[in-house]
Amino acid sequence: MIEGWAAIYIFLLAGFTGYEVIARVPVILHTPLMSGSNFIHGIVLVGAMVALGHANTLGQQLVGFIAVLLAAGNAVGGYVVTERMLEMFKSSKGGKG
Repeated sequence: MIEGWAAIYIFLLAGFTGYEVIARVPVILHTPLMSGSNFIHGIVLVGAMVALGHANTLGQQLVGFIAVLLAAGNAVGGYVVTERMLEMFKSSKGGKG
């Protein structure tokens, strides 16, 4: 089981790697990539809930709870962006187009 400094190291490494990957994506691809990766947000949420379920100390429970909140917000945000993107492609009824 991963404990202490190793878990913090993995968390920081994952955060840095994620930032570097997303920072290199052209702006025009952000919305399609987000809509295509909504399932990943769900997996992250499930992982955060599992981590919270295995938390023993108050500190671990606090970090797990924050992880669940952030993951849930990420998942909801992904679907909101997808919905807004799909609204852009709907034809207006009664309009010129």
